Amino acid sequence: METELEKKYGLITAIAMVVGIVIGSGVFFKAEKVLTATGGNLTLGILAWVIGGIIMISCAYTFAVMATKYEKVNGIVDYAEAAMGEKYGYYVGWFMALIYYPTLTSVLAWVSARYTCVLFGFSITGGECMTIACLYLIGSYAINALSPVLAGKFQVSTTIIKLIPLILMAIIGTIVGIHSGMTMINFTTVVKKVDTANALFTAVVATAFAYEGWIIATSINAELKDAKKTLPLALVGGTFIIMAVYILYYIGLAGAVSNAVMMKGGEAGAKLAFQKIFSSAGGALIFVFVIISCLGTLNGLMLGCTRGIYSLAARGVGPKPKIFKQIDSETNMPTNSSILGLLLCAIWL
Repeated sequence: METELEKKYGLITAIAMVVGIVIGSGVFFKAEKVLTATGGNLTLGILAWVIGGIIMISCAYTFAVMATKYEKVNGIVDYAEAAMGEKYGYYVGWFMALIYYPTLTSVLAWVSARYTCVLFGFSITGGECMTIACLYLIGSYAINALSPVLAGKFQVSTTIIKLIPLILMAIIGTIVGIHSGMTMINFTTVVKKVDTANALFTAVVATAFAYEGWIIATSINAELKDAKKTLPLALVGGTFIIMAVYILYYIGLAGAVSNAVMMKGGEAGAKLAFQKIFSSAGGALIFVFVIISCLGTLNGLMLGCTRGIYSLAARGVGPKPKIFKQIDSETNMPTNSSILGLLLCAIWL
């Protein structure tokens, strides 16, 4: 048994981790929440997306600076140790392993299952949903535990796939909206008057959830080739890509349907926009892309989850460090840590 992870991931995988974890199902449905918060004021909504993006990029840049100086196991634990000492890093490691990774991972398995149930007409509150959630959780664990290289390729593939409908809506929606005049109408019409400061703050809070998750990409810093150069590029580059895609997609939606219809439609608003631009088949197809998007995010979260307790064991602390820092010679994965990660996900689920 080995005790160190191999350097197996490159810049593309690192960027896919950042982009793929952040862009989940939320982006498809957050436009309605931002519009509602701003009373249908499109300019104010775009400003909210910009402010949320700048906050994310600023945080990512801070972590990028830390990444150029420190590289051990699990970036966030490394940086916590460097900033506040070993004891603080130890507590952060426990929090990430027991709560942060497994709760987010189990929720994404459940969300993926709910959208799958919607697609096939199953009940989203019945046994079918939980069964599918368990299957997604086990499948994600299997791909990560048995073949981490394949998991990296899966992350890149799902990231590219989930960007396709967003970019198509951004380009075609904008072109159609400019031609029809819908974009201009949405930019010049406010559905409901609101207090600007309160509306902007509420909208920024909504975007904050859509921008969350990039920090998990630091969990694979020990497995990145030239991590002190690769991880900073991935963090900064990835977050810029996310902000650009979100804003352009938001503008693209404005070219498809009116702000009032989008606000009234709730979560179905995005589906209406895709139906308008890409026909009724496009409205159904969006759920396929949403499921793929969720599964890509789930894979990225599981990537961090399987390495949770290993980040403590590699430092010689935590429960039975000799056991949890063991790495399988065939898969180059901390198998015992991975099994515990799956168990914690199951408990939270």
